[in-house]
Amino acid sequence: MRFDRGGVVAAGLALSLGLVTAACGDDGGEPSTAPTAATTSASGSTQPAPSRPDGRALDGKTIALDPGHNGKNGANASKIARKVQIGNGSKECDTTGTSTNDGYSEAAFTWDVTQRLAKILRGQGAKIVLTREDNDGWGPCIDQRAGIGNKAKADAALSVHADGAAASSHGFHVIEPGPVRGMPASVVRASNELGRDVRDAFERDSGFTPSNYIGDDGIDRRTDLGGLNLSTVPKVFVECGNMRNAGDAAKMTSAQGRQRIAEALAKGLGNYLRG
Repeated sequence: MRFDRGGVVAAGLALSLGLVTAACGDDGGEPSTAPTAATTSASGSTQPAPSRPDGRALDGKTIALDPGHNGKNGANASKIARKVQIGNGSKECDTTGTSTNDGYSEAAFTWDVTQRLAKILRGQGAKIVLTREDNDGWGPCIDQRAGIGNKAKADAALSVHADGAAASSHGFHVIEPGPVRGMPASVVRASNELGRDVRDAFERDSGFTPSNYIGDDGIDRRTDLGGLNLSTVPKVFVECGNMRNAGDAAKMTSAQGRQRIAEALAKGLGNYLRG
């Protein structure tokens, strides 16, 4: 199950415009609570492991972090099924995301990794804006997720996901935006630079190898994701690994593995923001 490449909505993974089922995808829906810059983990979530600050290298930088999907998306199928505009068409507000074969959900994974990542980046002086404040609601819609980063005038935005492909498929990939009408070429170029920095750091430090089933050396480019199409700030998605692959899943279900993922993402974002 990979991003909502025509993925099925779960039934049965802010300016004006502003991730699929057993797969991944764009995210979204009006949130059960208004999205804010979260400062603590939701009740019951895994607390991030301590991280060592890297000075204040990111003072003055604003980073929008988008933990894919939401814990109650599956219980709100009709709400996340409604269509929203994504710049070159329409798509479902959000999807449920995928899970490991043992039932560890993508939404829980992305929330935990993002909390760990936010802690590291705040320790380096960055202001962090999250697109959702817990893992106990539904949405927000994909257009709203893009809009939150836009409204914050983020210096960089990152949407954290995991894939749900065939069990033999493994590895990570970073998704960059392609040219879409109305999306400034400068934003596409900057997003591509961000994507390379995230890819390089993730390949070096996360413990995951570039995907063996999609993209080119860990990079994929798409024009069908509203979270990218509608962004007016540099933004990429990262599929941290395939939750249906035993090796990848073992790392993603491990607190140590999630901390390593967060640290790799922080390095990629920091390398981009420090030029």
